[in-house]
Amino acid sequence: MKVVGFDPDITVDAAWRLPSSVRRAHGIDELLKQCDFVTLHVPLVDATRGLIDAKRLALMKPGATLLNFARDAIVDEHAVVAALHARKLRAYLCDFPGAALIGEPGVAALPHLGASTEEAEENCAIMVVDQVRDFLDHGTIANAVNFPGVEMPREAPFRVGIANANVPNMVGQISTAMAQAGLNIHNMLNKSRGEMAYTLVDVDSPVQPQVVAAISAIDGVLSVRAIPAESAAD
Repeated sequence: MKVVGFDPDITVDAAWRLPSSVRRAHGIDELLKQCDFVTLHVPLVDATRGLIDAKRLALMKPGATLLNFARDAIVDEHAVVAALHARKLRAYLCDFPGAALIGEPGVAALPHLGASTEEAEENCAIMVVDQVRDFLDHGTIANAVNFPGVEMPREAPFRVGIANANVPNMVGQISTAMAQAGLNIHNMLNKSRGEMAYTLVDVDSPVQPQVVAAISAIDGVLSVRAIPAESAAD
């Protein structure tokens, strides 16, 4: 199978993970014109609503197959039915069995239950446990609803995790409090998401309770947690 992909928002990390055999299309229209099977993987936002309409279906190769397991409104169902009747499309596969698709030859409409399979539920449980363990042991945040993703390799035996408001001079105040306590900062990472921010700081010596109290007293700090490396080993 020769794979062609298009993603206007692809990150550098995601691009590096792609096999070298995957060719990049320069737009949706270019991709539709050359693929025998088109599968959609996009969220439903204003820019993707009706993304595949009659005009774009007309660009597809005769006898192509369209697969949509993203969201129903991304595809114009009535335009799909017309394309099937005209034999422009060979088949349409989705997990959104809308009324316009029921009973149509060439349509395979499945229930929208992919996230509720036994395998998916087990994988989600494992993922949650791993992410909670990483937070408790290393202060790492992943897939949070209202906090930024933060991950920093340990470079010192003692670490502090600080949740704070995303306001000016917050990092400076945290650094000052640590310097006044005689702590040497080995590495620091601060990331923000909207009004919230999260800071990880690796230091070379134990973080005493009075240091935690001093940082907690800074206006805008929500929580402070000392995370010694020994906790990860227990």
